[in-house]
Amino acid sequence: MDSVFIEFCVADSKDVKVNFDKTKCGFSCIGGTDDIKHQNEIDLFETIDENESKHKRTDRSVLCYLRKAQPGKVWPRLTKEKAKLSWLSLDFNNWRNWEDDSDEEMGKFDQFSEMMNTMGGGDDLPDLDGADDDDSADSDDESKYF
Repeated sequence: MDSVFIEFCVADSKDVKVNFDKTKCGFSCIGGTDDIKHQNEIDLFETIDENESKHKRTDRSVLCYLRKAQPGKVWPRLTKEKAKLSWLSLDFNNWRNWEDDSDEEMGKFDQFSEMMNTMGGGDDLPDLDGADDDDSADSDDESKYF
């Protein structure tokens, strides 16, 4: 909760420039197979520590680590304005809800995982031997059964 990550998805970026200001994150580069210039500036919801903020270029994107000036303070959104920006989206693969992160919640997840692992028996399933044989006759009227 002390930081925010921003990923600018630009493949094969060159001449990458990232500027951190107290209330802004600026980005520019040349990228893609067509060498298109990309440029963006984000007015941030709150202030950041520009000296502790960093960026890293990869083959597919530029990842920015923004260190919040007030650690622990929750941002309801990334940008200062409330407008929905079409080019900006939340990466749910890297989402972490710090309010719900507790040992109790992790214990519940562990119990759920254990339960799912023990349920896999499959004793009540019908015998499907031969279902994947390549020798079986193929019928053209199979679709009437679906």
